[in-house]
Amino acid sequence: MTKSLIAESQELTRAVQLIKLGARMAVLEAETSLSHERLVRLHREVTGQSPSKGQLPYSTDWFMAWQPNIHSSLFMNIHERLDKSIALAPIDLLMKAWELYREELRTLDVEPMLSITRAWRLVKFVDSDMLCLTACTQCGGHFVTHTHEWGPGFKPYVCGLCEPPARAGKSKRAGAIH
Repeated sequence: MTKSLIAESQELTRAVQLIKLGARMAVLEAETSLSHERLVRLHREVTGQSPSKGQLPYSTDWFMAWQPNIHSSLFMNIHERLDKSIALAPIDLLMKAWELYREELRTLDVEPMLSITRAWRLVKFVDSDMLCLTACTQCGGHFVTHTHEWGPGFKPYVCGLCEPPARAGKSKRAGAIH
């Protein structure tokens, strides 16, 4: 069966959008049906350089550190709200949520800590039930946590905004929310 030209055009458009957002090759290969060689050529054409090489981040631990958790939680709350509000393909939902996350941080004059690739990985972790959103017992906000770590029968969850670590906010590092 031959692929329709419209479907192929949509795939190329989606791949170009992902490349412009900074997605790594593994994301492009997982979310489109375009060949590796074609994606490499497309990446070079869009960015003027070859795609980054190397492994994607895999550990859930990155999302648990204080600042990354705040950024990840903001992104996941946007993602969840959009998912309930509009019908989009999963990859389109990811791109829209990440663009809204980035725009929200721009209004706060804060650099995003979460790349589109890390956001993609985060959604995969949530979908595979390795991570979830847990309500803070003090502020009621929902934050990314390890699944089955908090909840009934466990100690109450308090987020990093209600109880920041001792050195939190002391640096001028990129991504710091003051």
